[in-house]
Amino acid sequence: MELAIYNISGKETGKKAKLNAEIFSVEPNDHAIYLDVKQFLANGRQGTSKTKERNEVHGSTRKLHKQKGTGGSRKGSIKNPLYRGGGRIFGPEPRDYSFKLNKKLKRLARKSALTYKAQEGNITILDQMQFEAPKTKEFLSFLKSFDSTDKKILLVIPDANANVFLSSRNLANSNVIIASEINTYEVLDAEKLFIVEGSLGTIENILSND
Repeated sequence: MELAIYNISGKETGKKAKLNAEIFSVEPNDHAIYLDVKQFLANGRQGTSKTKERNEVHGSTRKLHKQKGTGGSRKGSIKNPLYRGGGRIFGPEPRDYSFKLNKKLKRLARKSALTYKAQEGNITILDQMQFEAPKTKEFLSFLKSFDSTDKKILLVIPDANANVFLSSRNLANSNVIIASEINTYEVLDAEKLFIVEGSLGTIENILSND
């Protein structure tokens, strides 16, 4: 598959980029995508929710009334979960939600996501992405050139570029990542995928079969 290469003004440069069929034209595997997205979201969870159980609540352990003869239920102390301020029954505890996946499966998931974007025609190749200074106005101008100001976009650049990152961070629908961090969730979450030509080699090295 070959795609025209554009500059940030939205004009064709006259050059074309050849997309590797082993990455952008595979047989998509929806279950691999599901597992990879599930892992991405799970690994992002803090897992710090915590409530106090009966033994952790501050309060007297004095028995409120005698065991029998009151006509009421048995109550051991004010820390009883049935009382306001008492401990919580089976409350959340800090835990690690992350889990591991096979590398081959993760590669397949990312290839599947890129294939879907290619099939939809939502991949645009850029010759470069450089700003002399952090300017949100310039990043907006780039988006207008591709009629994408109201769309959720993902921009993949070859290396970390502070000016590009800072120019896009105030725009809620714009996300910028470096090629080595490309992942299934963010590719699928974006309506349009912009890839700087220099990123293609990195993507190919990461996702090519061993």
